[in-house]
Amino acid sequence: MNRPHFPTTRLGRRAFVKTCLGAAALAAPQWVPGSVFGANAPSNRIHVGFIGLGNQSTVDLPAFLANDDVQVLAVCDVNTGSDGYLPNQFRGRKPGQDQVDAYYADKVGSGRYRGCAAYNDFRELLARDDIDAVALVVPDHWHGLMTVMAARAGKDVYCEKPMSLNVGQGQAMVKAVREHGRILQTGSQFRSGPNCRFGCELVRNGRIGQLKRILTTVAPQNAVDPGPGWKPMPVPEGFDYELWLGPAPMVPYHSGRCLYRFRFNLDYSGGQTTNFGGHFNDLAQWGHGSDASGPVEFDDMGSEWPPKGSLYTTATKVAFRARYADGVELLCQTATNEPAHTRFEGTEGWVQLGMGGRLQTSPESLVTSVIGPNEIHLSHSNPHRREDVYREYIPDHVRNFLDSVKSRKDPIEPVEIGHRTASLCHLGNIAMRLKRKLRWDPEREQILGDDEATGLLNPPMRSPWRL
Repeated sequence: MNRPHFPTTRLGRRAFVKTCLGAAALAAPQWVPGSVFGANAPSNRIHVGFIGLGNQSTVDLPAFLANDDVQVLAVCDVNTGSDGYLPNQFRGRKPGQDQVDAYYADKVGSGRYRGCAAYNDFRELLARDDIDAVALVVPDHWHGLMTVMAARAGKDVYCEKPMSLNVGQGQAMVKAVREHGRILQTGSQFRSGPNCRFGCELVRNGRIGQLKRILTTVAPQNAVDPGPGWKPMPVPEGFDYELWLGPAPMVPYHSGRCLYRFRFNLDYSGGQTTNFGGHFNDLAQWGHGSDASGPVEFDDMGSEWPPKGSLYTTATKVAFRARYADGVELLCQTATNEPAHTRFEGTEGWVQLGMGGRLQTSPESLVTSVIGPNEIHLSHSNPHRREDVYREYIPDHVRNFLDSVKSRKDPIEPVEIGHRTASLCHLGNIAMRLKRKLRWDPEREQILGDDEATGLLNPPMRSPWRL
C-alpha cells in the first residue's frame, strides 16, 4: 500500500507538522456554527481528535461529544468499518465519523454543518495545529508511541487503560508528558466512582484496622483461541493491517489477532491481567496508598498459559502474588464464581469493591461511616456527584480530563499513577511467564538480579518505530 512517508518520533515537532501540513489541510473539517456549543465561545472550546473507533469508543466518544465546550474535529482508525468487534458492533473510521456527523447535525438542526475529518494514519491527525487534545482508544501496543508523539506535538492526552504495553514504554510516556507540559488522564474510570473512592477512604482511614491483604480478581478469557495449527487469513479490504501492527512484530494476519481480540496476545496487550487488572489493581494501589510506588516482590502462584503454537499468548489463568514493603500482600487471580473485584482485608474487617460500583463491607455498618474533615479524603472527578451511578463513571472521568486541560492541573489519574498501576500488572505477567520470584525496586524501577526478567521490561519495537 502506498502511503506518505512520515518521520519517526525522534523528529522535532516543527518539521513533523511541516511534513504533514498539506495532507492535514486537505482533510480539515469545515465550519460548525457556534450555536452547536451553547454559550461556549470558540476560543474556549477544546478541539479533540479521536484515535481508535473500536468497542471502547462506543462509550468514550459520546462522553466527549456530550460536552458543549468540546468539538471533535477528527477521527482516526486503520479500519474503514467492519464487524469483528464485540457482538452487534460495526465499528471503524467511517462509522465513527458518521457518529460525530449525526451528533452535531442533530444539534445544529437546520443550521449549517459540513462534518469532521477522518484519517487512516494518526500522524496526519497529530500534525494539525487546531487540535488541542487526543483520545487514544487503541490497542495497548500503540499507547506509548502515540502518547509520546502527541506530547511532542503539543496535545493533551486521554489514554485508555492499561496506560502502557510494558514498563519501559510507561517510563517514556511519563517523561514525554512532563517534559512537554501536557495533561494525561489514564482511562481507569473506576477512580471516578463515588463508591470506589469511599471504599478506599475507609481503608486509608483505618476503618478495617491494619490492612493485611488485598485480593484482586480479573475476568476469565472471553475469546476462543484458534489454537495450535491456526492458518493465516487474507487481510480484509479496508483494513490497514501493516499500520495496525505498527511497532509490533510483522506476522501473518488472522482475525483472532485484531480488533477486540488483540487483548490476548502479548505483542499487543497483557491479557486480563492488564485489562481488568487495570481497574482492580488500580483500586488496590489507591486503597493501599501506593500510587507513587508499588510492591517490592512478585511471584507466580500457579498461572496457566495456552499450549505452544497457539495464536493467543496471554495467561488463561491469572495467579500471582505481590508483596509491598510494609508486608501487605496482594493476590491477583482469575475470578471463578463471582464478578471481578478488589477486596481489602484488615485486622478488624474488610471492604470489597466490585463491578458496577458495588460496595460491600464487614461490618456492614461501615457503609454509613463518615470520613471526618481531618481524615484522608481522596480526589473527586466530579465533586457534585453523591450517588454512585456506574454509567456516569466514564462521562465524569472524561469531564475531569477536560477540566484539567483548562486548569492545567493534574486529573484524577495522571500519567505517573497510570504508569504505576500498569507496571504492577506487567511485573505480575513477567513473574507468571518466568514461573519464579522477582525482586523489584519501585524507587529506581528496576528488577534486581534477574537479567532475563529485566529484558522483558522493554522489548524492542519493530523498525522503524522507536521511542
